[in-house]
Amino acid sequence: MRKIREILRLKDQGLSARQIAVSAGLARSTIAECLRRAEAAGLSAAQAQTLSEARLEDQLYPPRPRAGVSAPLPDWQRIHTELRRPGVTLQLLWEEYQALHPDGYRYSRFCDLYRAWAGRVDTVMRQTHRAGEKLVVDYAGHTASVVDRTTGELRTAQIFVAVLGASNYTYAEATWSQGLPDWLASHGRALTFFQGVPAIIVPDNLRSGVTRAHRYEPDINPAYQALADHYSVAIVPARVRRPKDKAKAEVGVQIVERWILARLRHETFFSLAALNRAMQRWLIALNARPFRKLPGSRVTAFETIDRPALRPLPATPFEYAQYKRARVHIDYHVELDRHYYSVPHALVRREVELRYTATTVEVFHRGQRVASHLRSVAQGQHTTITAHMPESHRRYAEWSPERLVRWAETIGPATAGCVSGIMARRKHPQQGMRAALGVLRLADSVGPERLEAACARAVAAGAYRYQSVASILKAGLDRPPPPAAPSSTLPLMHDHVRGADYYH
Repeated sequence: MRKIREILRLKDQGLSARQIAVSAGLARSTIAECLRRAEAAGLSAAQAQTLSEARLEDQLYPPRPRAGVSAPLPDWQRIHTELRRPGVTLQLLWEEYQALHPDGYRYSRFCDLYRAWAGRVDTVMRQTHRAGEKLVVDYAGHTASVVDRTTGELRTAQIFVAVLGASNYTYAEATWSQGLPDWLASHGRALTFFQGVPAIIVPDNLRSGVTRAHRYEPDINPAYQALADHYSVAIVPARVRRPKDKAKAEVGVQIVERWILARLRHETFFSLAALNRAMQRWLIALNARPFRKLPGSRVTAFETIDRPALRPLPATPFEYAQYKRARVHIDYHVELDRHYYSVPHALVRREVELRYTATTVEVFHRGQRVASHLRSVAQGQHTTITAHMPESHRRYAEWSPERLVRWAETIGPATAGCVSGIMARRKHPQQGMRAALGVLRLADSVGPERLEAACARAVAAGAYRYQSVASILKAGLDRPPPPAAPSSTLPLMHDHVRGADYYH
C-alpha cells in the first residue's frame, strides 16, 4: 500500500523530499514521483484525506491503457493439467504463454488469474499432485457382509481403497481382515491394477503398516518395508490427526462407499470372490464417470497423466514372508508346520532363522542363507538335499531299490527274488531297503552259495524277511541233508510174525 497521504501531509508541513524520504522509509525518487503526480492531478493533502485508498491510488497511478484488444486468456484447464506433470511450474507455463502472446498478461497477473480460476474448482482437484508421484491407501469405514452358505453365518469383509494422486484413478477390493497378510496382498493387487509403481505410497497409520506412529520418524513394519524394497517405492505415512495428508484417500473412500457399497446394499453374497466381482463392475463405472467441473474422467486422466509416469512393475509380484526361529535337530532338519527341511549337517543343534512364504522356505544362519526349499504341506514328511547330509549318510542314501535288486542278481535268482519280495511287501519300497541290504551283506560271512540256497528256501516258504534268511543260515537249513545209510538190521523173528510163506 502506497504512503500517499503521509507524503502529501509531510510536504504540506514544509519538509523537503530528502526529509520525507527518511521519515517514510522510501527512496527520494519515489517521493519525487509521488509529488509530481499529485501536482499534475491538482491533489492537495486536505483532498487526499477525504478519498479512499483505492480512489486515491487510481487518481495518482491509473492503470495503463492497453492498445488494441485485451490480452488473450490462457487455457486454464490445460495449465491445471500440465502442472501435475513432473518439473512443470507456473513460471515455465507463463513463458510458453508469452512465446505465443508477447502482449499477453505479465507473470504476476498470470498467476493471480490462475489462482482465481483454481479457486472455483473442487478442493480435491485444486491440490497439486505430480504425475505418478503418490498412491494414497486406506480402509473404508463401512464394511460389507458375506453369508456362509452352509451355516448362514454373516462374515464381515473390510474394504481396501487406493487412489492415484494426479488422476484420482481408484482401486477398491474386499478382504477378510485389515491384518498384515491382507494389507500387503491388497497393495500388490492394486499395483497390478494400475500396471505400474508410483514414487510414494501414503498409508494411514494402520498397525499393519506402521509399527509406531511418529510425526517425524514413524517406524515402518518390516514386512511392509520389504514390500517397499521389492517395488522400489517410498512409504511416507500420513501424519497423525492430519487428514489433509491423505485427502485423496478420504475422498476416495467416501466415493467408494457411496458409489459402490451403497449400490450393493440389497444384494446377498455367498463368497468373498462374488463380492469382489460385483465391486469391480461398479469400480469400472466409477472410473469412467465424467468429472463434474473438469473435462474427461478418471480413466482418461489416468491414461494421459499418471500411467506414462508410473515405473514398470518388477518381474515377479511381492510374496508375503513370515519369520520363525528354530533349532536344528540331530538329524540336521528343522521343523515348520510339522514338515521337516534339511540344513547342512554342520549346523546340528544350532539356532537358525526361517523365512517362509506360501511357496518357499529359506533357512538363514547369522544372516547368511544356508538352505532353500520348496514349501510342502505334507505333514510328518522330510525334504532333504543330499549335499546337507554327512558323507556316511550320503553313501547310504545313494542306494535305491533297483540297485539292490541288481546286486542280488549277481548272487543268484533266488536272492534277487527274496530281495524284491522284501521291498514289494512294504508300503514304500524304501522301507524295505535296510532289510534287503542286510540280506545281501550276509554273503560276506557265509558266501554267495549258502546265501542263494537260504534265499531259495525262504522264497519257497514265503518268508520274505531278513530274520528268516538269517535263521535258515544259523540252523544250517540251507545245506542239503546227508543221504540215508542202508539198514543192516534184520527184522526180529518171533511167534507173532507170520512170514512170507503164510500167504501161499
